[in-house]
Amino acid sequence: MSGALKRLVPLFDRVLVEKTEAITKTRGGIVIPEKAQQKVLQATVVAVGPGARNNQGQHTPVTVKVGDKVLLPEYGGTKVEVEDKEYFLFKENDLLAKLES
Repeated sequence: MSGALKRLVPLFDRVLVEKTEAITKTRGGIVIPEKAQQKVLQATVVAVGPGARNNQGQHTPVTVKVGDKVLLPEYGGTKVEVEDKEYFLFKENDLLAKLES
């Protein structure tokens, strides 16, 4: 990880990811035209925040950690460029799934 990226720490329940590939998904075996297919993106978690605060002001830990593979919605997130590489910031509850290895 580069020096500039090490200094980028997401706040609260934000997760910084680097997209790795797109997976095309069809539903129930029905053939869907390519333009209508929903894409689910796979990404690697690069950094995580400490978690959201509860009513008592304590952090609720984030459920993903650096290095985890996650699935993202096709749209959303905030694009961040660091040293000519694209990363995306998502709220933890916007992540669709964590891929177990």
